[in-house]
Amino acid sequence: MPTPAEAPAPTSTPTGRPGRLPNGELRRQVAVHLDEAPAHTFTAGEIARALSRSSGAVANALAVLASHGEAELIGERPARYRATPGTGRLASVPPAPVRPAPVRPSTPEPTPDPSGPTVTPAGGPAATTAGTVATSDDAPVTGPVTRPNGQLYHPRTVAGVPDVTALRKLRAAGVPALLYGPPGTGKTSVVEAAFGDLVTVPGDGDTTVADLVGEYTQTPEGRYVFVHGPLVRAMREGRPLFVDDATLIPPNVLATLYPAMDGRRQVIVKANGGEVVDAAEGFYVVAGHNPGVHGAVLTDALSSRFSAQIQVSSDYDLAVALKVDRRAVRAARNLATRQRRGEVGWAPQLRELIAFDRIAKVLGVEAAAGNLVGVAPEEDREIVATVVRDAFGAEHAPLALGTRI
Repeated sequence: MPTPAEAPAPTSTPTGRPGRLPNGELRRQVAVHLDEAPAHTFTAGEIARALSRSSGAVANALAVLASHGEAELIGERPARYRATPGTGRLASVPPAPVRPAPVRPSTPEPTPDPSGPTVTPAGGPAATTAGTVATSDDAPVTGPVTRPNGQLYHPRTVAGVPDVTALRKLRAAGVPALLYGPPGTGKTSVVEAAFGDLVTVPGDGDTTVADLVGEYTQTPEGRYVFVHGPLVRAMREGRPLFVDDATLIPPNVLATLYPAMDGRRQVIVKANGGEVVDAAEGFYVVAGHNPGVHGAVLTDALSSRFSAQIQVSSDYDLAVALKVDRRAVRAARNLATRQRRGEVGWAPQLRELIAFDRIAKVLGVEAAAGNLVGVAPEEDREIVATVVRDAFGAEHAPLALGTRI
């Protein structure tokens, strides 16, 4: 059985670029790649490099295959997939003819977006039906996008385009982006939806330089080997690096990122004998910041590195579309308005509303309303309880254990 490295190269146009694939052809090619090594697991990025396709499109294709039983999701962060019996059936389907990309000798070809689907220019091919999941690497983003964990992300607009498209354009242009807003508003979700080949660093006050560049680790045989960290992996593989809760990381540790983000695009790993690591094409840094969270400090040095800074707030209309109880959404909107006026320090975000819906389905609406009061910070709980009472028409106490049964 051939190894993945022996898989045939994708059909290309005379220009050297992969041709535009018909609907379903990328999924078939991904299935073929999985079926050639059924005992192995693969990430979207690994398959994308083998097929010369964008990792974002391959991640979407893998999610669709998994939903049809034609691939199996094995792990997350990063998501890894392997073949199933259904994979072989799809892989045996004859390939569809590849539509060649148009050749315009008088105009230089645009640089492909390495991160995934691009928006079709005005006057270009018709967009896919709204509400569908894009699976082709040249499909416009017109509906929900599948995250690496298989969950759907519903894009919002920024600067007149879908947020995932905006982030992909910023990556292609080399403009680092900082997403800021309260916890639970979807900062991580939009980044994961935009980049299927994402490398993530969870930040906190205990994050060290070793957590970014790597450190020596003892093997079972007793030897010590240097294991490179997420920053080095992302640089070498040309992948986006998401620094979650970046402003909780000590400033002297964050300074490790700066040479990789500026014109040098290089870091020196002092712990590994001064090893020099250069960033491959496609490397990109995006970060998350939760203003107001204890310990989160956006220094001038960090802020100046992120040319694009995008505010992320909760999409309460999406909560309604997801059929969250409208009374809970109304209470959240009320508290968000009071928060903007400085009357309260906390308001439920989309994360809390989704949790409300899940709890309501398990324990009932009354319990979910009580939990909404209980998760509020103690200093805001009285006001939150009042708003919840007005929305639901009754007093609700935080969830608590009662008498012995």
